Amino acid sequence: MLIIGIAGGTGCGKTTVVDQIVSELPEDEVCIISQDSYYHDTSHLTLDERTKINFDHPQAIDFELLVSHLKELRAGNSFEQPVYSFIEHNRTGETITTYPKKVIIVEGILILSDPVIRDMFDIKIFVHADSDERLIRRLKRDIATRGRDLEEVLNRYQTTLKPMHQQFIEPTKEYADIIIPTNKYNTVAVEVIRSIIDHKIRLKE
Repeated sequence: MLIIGIAGGTGCGKTTVVDQIVSELPEDEVCIISQDSYYHDTSHLTLDERTKINFDHPQAIDFELLVSHLKELRAGNSFEQPVYSFIEHNRTGETITTYPKKVIIVEGILILSDPVIRDMFDIKIFVHADSDERLIRRLKRDIATRGRDLEEVLNRYQTTLKPMHQQFIEPTKEYADIIIPTNKYNTVAVEVIRSIIDHKIRLKE
């Protein structure tokens, strides 16, 4: 089993990179785990209280649960991955059964910030994009799919996203084995990653 961590700031294009890598792999050999599924359960808070949480701080992530789930996969066991709602700012109570595969991709803005989970990755990737480009992507996504308005997204970017990126996300670039600039489709980088995956899988077999 090969575990790959893909990090990078909000709106940097992680999902695009993940999709490009997955498209090069047999469907039954890869599974994707999103850090977003592992925000702490906030059912004890009101919706108004939940909207005030700093979701871009490492403390917002239940890394302990994520680590335990990765250990289950390594042991050859399945687990129930939480489902998160960005509209409710909370887990939905539903889960997705996740099975061990040859390649496990874990993606999220903060996954390289935790030393325990970082040490579990066989390959660490950081996706880099210009800050203006990331803001534009975040605006489009949050307004279109997460029920946010323009003022809310801009305020959150200025007060939370940008300072948290500078404090907790950008510094994790130093832990990456590969840094991918992703203002456009990066075919060469994906091909390099695919070669590394093939090589490491052969070594583990």
